[in-house]
Formats: sequence, structure tokens, C-alpha cells
Amino acid sequence: MSFSIRVNGEDFDAEPRPGQCLRTYLRERGWFGVKKGCDAGDCGACTVQVDGEPVHSCLYPALRAEGRAVTTVEGLAAEGGELHPVQQKFLDAQGFQCGFCTAGMLMTASAFDEEHLADLPRALKGNLCRCTGYRAIEDALRGVRHTERPCAGQAVGRSLGAPAGPQVVTGTARYTFDLDVEGLLHLKLLRSPHPHARIVAIDTSAALRVPGVVAVFTHEDAPQKLYSSARHEHPTEDPDDTRVLDDVVRFVGQRVAAVVAESEGAAEEGCRRIAVTYEQLPYVLDPEEAMLPGAPVIHPKGPESRIARAQDNVCGEAHGELGDVVRGFAEADVVYEETFRTQRVQHASLETHGCVVYFEPVGEDAETAGERIVVRSSTQVPFLTRRALCDLYDLPMEQVRVVAGRVGGGFGGKQEMLTEDIAVLAALRLHRPVKLEFTRAEQFHGATTRHPFTITVKLGARSDGTLTALQFRVVANTGAYGNHGPAVMFHSIGESMGVYRAPHKKVDAYSVYTNAVPAGAFRGYGLGQVTFAVESAMDELARRLGIDPLVLREKNVIGPGEHMEGPLGEEEDLHIASYGLDQCLGVVRDALANDTSAGLAPEGWLVGQGFAMAAIACGPPGGHIADARVTLLEDGTYDIAVGTAEFGNGTTTVHKQITAGALGTTVDRIAIRQSDTDLVRHDTGAFGSAGTVVAGKAVMKAANALAERILSFTAEYARTPRSLLRLTAEAVDCDGRTVPLKEVFEAARGRGVELAADGHFGGSPRSVAFNSQWFRIAVDPDTGEIRILRSVHGADAGRVMNPLQCRGQVEGGVAQALGATLFEQVLVDDRGEVTTAAFRRYRLPAFADVPRTEVHFSETSDAIGPLGAKSMSESPFNPVPPAFANALRDATGIRFTEAPFLRDKVWRALDAHRRLGAHRRDVAAP
Repeated sequence: MSFSIRVNGEDFDAEPRPGQCLRTYLRERGWFGVKKGCDAGDCGACTVQVDGEPVHSCLYPALRAEGRAVTTVEGLAAEGGELHPVQQKFLDAQGFQCGFCTAGMLMTASAFDEEHLADLPRALKGNLCRCTGYRAIEDALRGVRHTERPCAGQAVGRSLGAPAGPQVVTGTARYTFDLDVEGLLHLKLLRSPHPHARIVAIDTSAALRVPGVVAVFTHEDAPQKLYSSARHEHPTEDPDDTRVLDDVVRFVGQRVAAVVAESEGAAEEGCRRIAVTYEQLPYVLDPEEAMLPGAPVIHPKGPESRIARAQDNVCGEAHGELGDVVRGFAEADVVYEETFRTQRVQHASLETHGCVVYFEPVGEDAETAGERIVVRSSTQVPFLTRRALCDLYDLPMEQVRVVAGRVGGGFGGKQEMLTEDIAVLAALRLHRPVKLEFTRAEQFHGATTRHPFTITVKLGARSDGTLTALQFRVVANTGAYGNHGPAVMFHSIGESMGVYRAPHKKVDAYSVYTNAVPAGAFRGYGLGQVTFAVESAMDELARRLGIDPLVLREKNVIGPGEHMEGPLGEEEDLHIASYGLDQCLGVVRDALANDTSAGLAPEGWLVGQGFAMAAIACGPPGGHIADARVTLLEDGTYDIAVGTAEFGNGTTTVHKQITAGALGTTVDRIAIRQSDTDLVRHDTGAFGSAGTVVAGKAVMKAANALAERILSFTAEYARTPRSLLRLTAEAVDCDGRTVPLKEVFEAARGRGVELAADGHFGGSPRSVAFNSQWFRIAVDPDTGEIRILRSVHGADAGRVMNPLQCRGQVEGGVAQALGATLFEQVLVDDRGEVTTAAFRRYRLPAFADVPRTEVHFSETSDAIGPLGAKSMSESPFNPVPPAFANALRDATGIRFTEAPFLRDKVWRALDAHRRLGAHRRDVAAP
């Protein structure tokens, strides 16, 4: 019986493989708009329509589509190219950020009728978005337009749409795996079933007999060199404790061997056939226990690995004191001390980690041409990854090219080298292209998480609210490897303590190894965990003092021009170059004064409000390098080359806006090439809130230099004084005479002059951004259910380059933080194995879970950032958990000290509180 299927009006007769799902069938035929997010029907990224009905194609057998009409996002537009109304609405409202979920969202939403639109929480329950916070998606479906039209020379400060928007909504934006590579091999990893063990023997013979298996690699094939999977500008920030494949495994899920085959199925079967003999070793999961004498030593390495105290499992530590905290607490009228805990959280970017490694020719002469290796990776740090690969395999830089397509979400998780090292090993040995793509389960037990923290905070204050002393003890669980461990620990105790004045401060902080899944970089980079503790403690201190929590903060926060003093000393390049914290706190005051949301609470529910604030440096310490190049092209348009990656952070839009302003043109006349090590000298990467303030400053310098170069050349060419020249969208105005840019280009080329300019910024000095968050919530005392009645956020982003995008960053940060506050947690069992390795076990915020947040920007202009801008990608996350905790305290009278605030946990605490209260009443009764 012949097989027939019609996809986007095109007929196919190739019969699916046994058991093949519709998603892989479609992608193998080039319909790359169909995304892989979970393989379990949980996220909706793979949604297509079969005979007009939306289905999750990862669950839909391809054989069932026989004789049916299948529509993917590529087939949604009309034949003439006119966008479907829903596609246009998503463009107008910018209902996306990274865009990886957008095709699935569109395929679901394009089938909506009025009944669906009337109940969006139910209608969109099968589609997840990790970036936007859903407000932009709702606005798109309601037909709300947010984007403004380009205006020559007036791009900065306008809500312009993302340059890749048309490609995102039509499914033609190319993410990491959206390409065909001839002869591609597939790599799969065998992972450890033990938390700590030595590999005694590996028998790969049965795996090599599996049809289609090409090779198996073990620790005997891997370099002996130690390195860190974390990527920083200065590699010495992280301990060298990792091997590509090791003969000792230190957590359940660590890679043991790599099988390379002609198909994913063959590679997976090869993994199942490998026989490994292990010598199991003692293990430890609790960081406090890991530091005790006699605990199993996880990394018995020497000082060359830069581990602080390997024998005590201390990856990194910091100790310092400013003044004398004993004296400070003695001077206090009120002292508050409490221990707070935060949990593991998964980044849950919908595009998992992965890369494709292949070879490309170099050189124009066929006889002398060589080749180099190309790594196409879902990475935030292509340049740092290239450097690490070259060091690991002793390759010259010119023989390795690393490029990121459009990246489907990052949040810090892709500031890591988790796939490229092993894929390059296989490609170099086999001299064939190799693909490694994590499954969703591997993303949970083979990637990284947010660091779990235990923070003991002690605060002292006089009766008038003046702080006398702050003391922290911080223990961060870095897991089995120290990637980002010391850096996250140091960052966590910086701005969180420095934002408050106190004459006496002390800190003791530890980053500790355990035999659990490694932690890594995550939005906020440690600040969120400690801010949760500090802001909760400040709220409790205010209650004990009988002072308004807002007044207590206003009395003790640093002011304009002050330095952030801490027990570890000042960071000399960190300055408050603009001050909007007072305005952020003013947002809270206004919300309190004008709030009527308490009336929305159901009868009998407990109602409370709370807020918190946070500060964050605009960029990481120690330098963050960006290079950019802006060029005038032959047709009179411009080209930007910049190294930073785009993953929904909006830097592409901002870089074009900066360039358009400098060159007096419109953003549609500017092309941009990015995240490719071939483009510019160097770029540290898209992390540490550096996309606008570092890479943007490099772009600004290049654009300004090019503007001057064009005007100077044209002044000579047109024989007009330079002072009378002005750049316009398509020409140079020479005192009333118009010289088209095309003519300027040709004249320059005729004289051997290239009209291009480079820009460079080293990431220092740095400024400080501020945020505040306020909630009004209601709690059902009978069930523990919590409803958010109102959410208000104040953000000091300096001069807001693109209000629409910046608002989206805030909303996405609030939504992600709410997930971590209310229900997200990576759970491990008593052996350290992750037990929440699927979205249906690990609950992500869905449309119904996220409120619309009112976002208010401070009116400031920064003295350091480009055109007055500051960062606003990580910082919105940080004040959300403590603000919610403070609102929950206000509603229930209970201080919750451990996140997340699960419904059953809240109910149990309320029940215990009631029982205790009843007991006390009984005791007091006559």
C-alpha cells in the first residue's frame, strides 16, 4: 500500500520508519519550523495542524497522517506571501523573544475561535513559553500593536520590532539544528548510574556490533587535560576539575562513553550494549556534611586545579569583615537572625544544549586549500568556546570556527561547554560531521541548574532603623563540578550586601562540592538567592522595629555617588553612574497608595502585600570584551558585525538602533551579522548583562567612527566644509547638495578607501542597575492556594533603548522568578539522581500561572552605558522571590524561609499555625 501525505500543499510518498513521529518526519523533509522541545507533548513547540486541527507532532505517529493535509508554520501564510493574520499580530505585538516556541504558538492560535479567545489560560495550556511572561502573547492574540515604525536618525528610545521577527513568525529563522549536513553522524552518551564510582573496565564490543554504530569513545580516548565547562573571559575564574571523559564519575548522569552512529536509534542502542564495571565509592549530597572531617573527597586534585580546599570539598571560599560586627550587634537595639534556603532550578530553555560539528574548506586555490572544523552550537559564548576547544585539542585558532545560529533561550545555562568538547573529539577522530543534541531528560540530569544556597543572615539596627551590622554565612552547593562555583559565590555576596549602608559587615561564604548534578550560571548569578534572604530579613527586622519596611530601606540604602562597601572591599571599577533606586522605591509607594486590588480576593481568603528591591552590576568584574565593525555597503546600506549572540535578549535590535542613530538612517537599512568567530576579533559573550552595555558600546563606538569617516571623506570628495555636512538615511547632505551614499561608496572604492570602522569596549568601568517588585496576594487558608492580585515592578535601566523589548525582559524575568518562587524545583533522590527530568514532573509557569505585571521605568541616564543605557536582562528576577515571601508573610503571619512556596507547604504551615494558636488559647483560657 502506497503512503501519501500532503505537507503545506506539497505531496510526499516516502513511508515513515516504524514508530516514527510526525515531528521527525517533517524535519527530515526540511520543515524546520517544527521544533523539538520535549518529545513528550508537554511544551507545544512542535505543534502542527493535521486537517486543520492542532496536534503535538512529537506524539503524533507519522503513519496516522497518511492521506491527510498537514500544515506547519511555513505553510501558514497565503500563497502570495501575505502573512496569516495571527502571524502579523505576533509581529505587531512582538509576541516572542527567543522565538523557539513561537511556531507552535502560532499553529495553536491560528485555529482559535471566539470560544478559545475567551478562555486563553485553557486554550494555551499545551504551549509553554520560557521568555516572554505571556503578556506579549496575549496582546498579540487580542490584536494589540506595540511596535513603532522606523524613523531616520531617531531609533533609540523607540519600540522597534526585532529584525528577525518576520523569520521567527514564518518559521524560517534558523536555530542550531535547522540545517542539513550531508553524511551526518549522531552521537549519544552513556551516563553514570552511580553518584560516585571508579570505572574499572568498559567493554564496547557489543555496542560496536550494532548495525550503524561507527565508533565508541571512552576515557581512554579522551584528552587527559583538566578544564572547566564554565566559560569566562579569564579561565582562571573557574577550577580545572573536568575531563572530556573521566575514569571517575561523580554524579548520577555524568557521561561515561560516547557512541557515534548513522542514526540516533543505533547510537542509543549502542549505549545500551556497553558493559561497564564500576567500583562504587562513598558519596555525599549535603554541602555541610561535605565539609566535615572524614567526608568523601570528591576531587583529590592539587593546587594547579585552583580548588580552594580540595581535601574539604571546598571549591571556593570568601571571608572578610568591615569594622567589627560584634561591636555592631552590641550597639543594636534589635537583632534579627534567620537561615534561608533556595532550591535547584532548571533553565528550561526550550532549545536544549547541542551542536553540529562539520568541516569546511579554506583557501581559494584548490591545490593548496585546506579545511577547518566548524562548530555550530547553541551557545551564548562562541568565542570562549573556540578558545577552550583549541586549548583542549591543541588546535590553532584559525582551524576552528564556532558559530551560533539563533539560540532558543539561554538564561546563563549556555555559558557552558557541555556538548562541543565531546562532539569535536568524535569529529576529529572520524573526520565526519557529528551531531549531539540533548534530550529533555538529559537537559535535567546532564546539564546544569541554579545553585542551591543556604544563607544565614544576621541584621542589627538601632530603634530609629539605622543599621549597625550585617553578617552573612553563605553555603552554595556547586554539585559535582566547580563550573561557575566560586564566581557565583563571590557575586552573590556583592551587591546584595553592598546596597545597604552599615558600619560593620562580615561574610563567610563557601562553594562546596557534592555528588549531585552540577550547578552553573543562572539569571542573577547568585544574587537572587542571597537577595531572597536579605530582603526577607529586612522585612522581618522592620516588623520588629515597628517601622514601615519601605521607610527602613529608604533610610539605609546607598545614595547617588556612593560606593558599594562590603567586607571583601570595594570593586574599584563599579560606580553608581546613575541613580534610579529612589524612583524604584517610589513605584512601590505609589502602588501602595493607589491599590484597590484587595477587593479582588475571594471572601475568607487572607490578603497581604510585600515588596523587595535589588541592585546588580552592569557587567561582570574583571573585564568583558566586545569588538564590533560597522561598514558602508555598495548599495548605500550598512552592515554590523558583532560577536554577541541573540537568544531573545534583544541585543540585535538595540545594536541596530544605536547604529541607526549614529548614522542618521533607519534600522531597515542596516544588516547585522553576529555570534560567529569569523566576524570580529573577539567577544566575551552574551552573559553577565553585557549585551547592551558592553557589546552595545562597542557598536556605538564603531558607528560613531564610521559616521565621522564618511563625513570626512565626503567633505573632501564634495569639496564642502566638514561642518556643513549631515548624514541622512540614504545620502550625505552637503549644505543643500545631496550626495547619495552609493556615490560616496563608489568614490571611496575608486580611491582605495574602505568606509568601515571598528569599535572596542573592555567592559570597565561598570554601573549599577536597580529594581523593585511589589505584590498583593490572596491565600486560601483552607487549601493553601495563592492568587496574585496585582504585580508591580520598578526598573532603573538608565535610558531605555527599546521600551517594548526592555519591558519584555522585565516581564520574562518576573515570570521566571515566579516559577522559582512558587513551584519550580529540581528534585534529587537519596543518591543524587534527578527525579524531575521531564516538564510534566518539573512544572514550568504556563499562561494561567503568570499575572500581567505593571512595569515602570526610572527616568535616568547613565554616565557609563552607551547613550545612557544600563542592563536589564538578569536583574528583574532578583527582587521577585523576597517580595512574594514578604507578601505571604503579611497575609499569613508566617515567615517562609525556604523556596519554593508550594501550595501544600503553605497549607501545612497554616494548619500548624492554627493548631498552635488554638493550643495557646486553650492554655490561656480560665
